Amino acid sequence: MITKEMNIIEIVTKHPESFAVFRAYGMGCVGCSAAQFENLDEGAQAHGIDTEQLVADLNAAVAADEA
Repeated sequence: MITKEMNIIEIVTKHPESFAVFRAYGMGCVGCSAAQFENLDEGAQAHGIDTEQLVADLNAAVAADEA
C-alpha cells in the first residue's frame, strides 16, 4: 500500500506501474533529484496536486497490476 509519507523514488522502484500515474498527473519529477528526498505529500503539494486523490490513484494502479 502506498502512503503519502513514502519517498517518490521508493514508490516507483517498488511499483513501476506507478510511473504512468505520476506522468498522468504531470509529475515528471520522478527523475529529478528532489524525488530522492521528497515524500509523496511534499511532491504533490509542490505541483498543486490533491495528495489524497494521487494516493488513491497510485494504489488503484498497484491493485490492478496485482490482479
